[in-house]
Amino acid sequence: MKKSFQKILQGYQSFRHKYASGDNSVMQYLSDYGQQPQIMVVSCCDSRVDPALILQCDPGDLFVVRNVANIIPPYEKDEAHHGTSAALEFGICFLKVKHLILLGHSQCGGIQILLDNESSKPNDFITNWVSVIKTEHRHIEDGDKYAKLALQQSLQNCLTFPWIRDKVLAEELIIHLWFFDVKKGEIFACLDPEKGYQPLG
Repeated sequence: MKKSFQKILQGYQSFRHKYASGDNSVMQYLSDYGQQPQIMVVSCCDSRVDPALILQCDPGDLFVVRNVANIIPPYEKDEAHHGTSAALEFGICFLKVKHLILLGHSQCGGIQILLDNESSKPNDFITNWVSVIKTEHRHIEDGDKYAKLALQQSLQNCLTFPWIRDKVLAEELIIHLWFFDVKKGEIFACLDPEKGYQPLG
């Protein structure tokens, strides 16, 4: 535990040296001119799936929201608290990002809880949260296959947001479906639902 904490302290010093030292530092520029990311990523909380690290981005490159199983809930305008929906609204309506990447991944614990359902450990929030992406393909037991189906469900949920749908139709926003294979360290993209996921790039 002590070694892990020491590692992040050393990482912080490296960050300061690379991005926050000198009069022309990246952080000084971002402070002066604000954030202007063109890309938003919805990713899982999984510690192995860090969008900025996987894509080797600098501060200010990505607007990121992370939640269990990288879920986009449907549009619900009510008095409840909607963290992911609020982040979508900020990124798309206020920052006016041009690309929205839904980044799923292999070995997703949230997806596994959804598949296990009754056999999973009792919890206060997780089971209800992941139920948002239940699909008609409940017979599928392979977590990775289901995670890809869940990305499709999240895409459909995206289009229930009127301001997302309008921007997609106006070609002002492109939504990408990406799947990160943890073991291979490789991203697969779904450019055509009929062809499935192909290696990115």
